[in-house]
Amino acid sequence: MAKETQRTAPTRTRCGWAEMSQGDDLELYVRYHDREWGVPLHNDRRIFEHLCLEVMQAGLSWLTVLRKRENFRKAFADFDPARVARFDKRRVERLLADAGIIRNRLKVEAVIANARAFLRVRKEFGTFSAYIWRFVGDRTVVNRRRTLAELPARTKLSDALSKDLKARGFKFVGSTICYAHMQATGLVNDHLVSCFRWRELAGRRPPASP
Repeated sequence: MAKETQRTAPTRTRCGWAEMSQGDDLELYVRYHDREWGVPLHNDRRIFEHLCLEVMQAGLSWLTVLRKRENFRKAFADFDPARVARFDKRRVERLLADAGIIRNRLKVEAVIANARAFLRVRKEFGTFSAYIWRFVGDRTVVNRRRTLAELPARTKLSDALSKDLKARGFKFVGSTICYAHMQATGLVNDHLVSCFRWRELAGRRPPASP
């Protein structure tokens, strides 16, 4: 009987940052990179979730936030902006006592303020998605980065988004945070061209609102 030929799955090339951890953290990062980062997002609640997580990440590593993501979802009503907007001072104190999240008063209060601003934007534009995708002409900006060193911390687009969000009452929305949000939610495709996800996502439009 002829020996079976062993076949190994082809190795996928990813953006280098996705494989800079070990153990469970590596699995967490790779899953986030492969399934979420850069996928055009058009669901308001999920967009709000990313905005909240990026507020919490300010000054910290994204890995710290990913580890606590499920705790954040429980603490912030699964990121329902209408519910978060109703959080009062008593709820803030409860959140600051929750060891499962990042207990920073300014950030917690910013998330609540942002929920209220989010609802105002949604009332004006119909959806928050319709508002934010205007900044890229309703189509993903497909970049052609070849190395991690080419990834910018901010761009003119993120400067414009930051300025507009601040004018609308949002907190913790500097240009760097805004660009991270644009990368995460697919307004820009910043996967390296060598990454298997760059080709899969290149030119992809955001899905229709549910």
